[in-house]
Amino acid sequence: MQKNLTRSIFLAFFFGILTGILTGYVSNFSNDVSKYIVGIYRFGGDVFLKILKMLVVPIVFFSLVSGVSNLNNITSLGRIGIKTISLYIITTLFAISISLTIGTFLDPGNSVSVISDKNAINLNSPPSIGSVFLNIIPENPFKSLVEGNMLQVIFFAILFGACLSSLKQNTVLIGIVFKLNDLILKMLEVLMKIAPLGIFCLIAKTFSSQGIESILELLKYFLGVVMVLFIHLFLVYLPLVKLIAKVNISSFFAGLKEALLFAFSTSSSSATIPITLNNLDKSFKVKKKISSFTVPLGATINMDGTAIMQGMATIFIANFYGVELILTDFLTIIVTATLASIGTAGVPGVGMIMLGMVLNQVGLPLEGIAIVMGVDRLLDMLRTSLNVAGDATVTLIINKVEK
Repeated sequence: MQKNLTRSIFLAFFFGILTGILTGYVSNFSNDVSKYIVGIYRFGGDVFLKILKMLVVPIVFFSLVSGVSNLNNITSLGRIGIKTISLYIITTLFAISISLTIGTFLDPGNSVSVISDKNAINLNSPPSIGSVFLNIIPENPFKSLVEGNMLQVIFFAILFGACLSSLKQNTVLIGIVFKLNDLILKMLEVLMKIAPLGIFCLIAKTFSSQGIESILELLKYFLGVVMVLFIHLFLVYLPLVKLIAKVNISSFFAGLKEALLFAFSTSSSSATIPITLNNLDKSFKVKKKISSFTVPLGATINMDGTAIMQGMATIFIANFYGVELILTDFLTIIVTATLASIGTAGVPGVGMIMLGMVLNQVGLPLEGIAIVMGVDRLLDMLRTSLNVAGDATVTLIINKVEK
């Protein structure tokens, strides 16, 4: 079944590209027909994403609660948690540092001429760094569950699971949690039957609405982000996979191909959580009590791809507006982008909103975000795949060292 699903997703992705490009050509002859077809793509893609988002919160909550409550020794939660969060933060620091270094050499923005529309984007004031940490603690956990505030959901789920684990006599309650987790995953299994159709619509819409011209205008920035994403993968993640997790590189990609393709198609690391969990279990025999903690946590706080985009975009926007960045600005970008990536939800496009926090910290205009929005959908696909690869890398490392 998994092989059939992988093949169906790949075919949907391939034909989505072809169909999207053809739809773009149709607009040259009949714009009304093209808009109608794109509207169908958008509807199909939105339906698929809404159903995915419907399951994201219960998947994260129950997988975390079941994972934490299953720990035989609750002190191991602290040990696993410290190692996991430390690895996620360290790799994010590497990501933003590499992005700023490459961005300084490429210097994107000087040769690109784009007229920004200051009314094209409407953002609220970005949150302060302190509020990102303060907002982790929910005032009302049920409100957090309803609104899908992932950091607060994770905080409450870990606390709930830890307390549940300490109540050893409540095996019935723990059993109910596990059954509910199985039920949610079964619902997702049913959803996956329409995944190829949803992915087809998403990809077709992207390639029909994102004109080639918009990519060419921002080619230097676009290629700069892509370059850093691959550098981070090959110089940070893969050495960790090979040297610490002791997993063969080809086996790593083969075992995660479904999760990586799904992440690329949906641009949502949160939506890819169950696929990642399944791949880690089936391909690498990762302990569920490890993966059910590290993967949902990583989908929220491990946003290396987002940090890379924020670093390169900040340099690009600074060049566009003729603002010279000094050393203290670069240090501020490193700290802020790391914290912003921790507060970034694993859903499509939210990285653009969090970029506002980074720009605000170094005094750049928020309307600069409108300049890079044109190509962000394609970059979002790549950086989400990198984020999922990072979640799997850290999970494999923790699984190896926590024998």
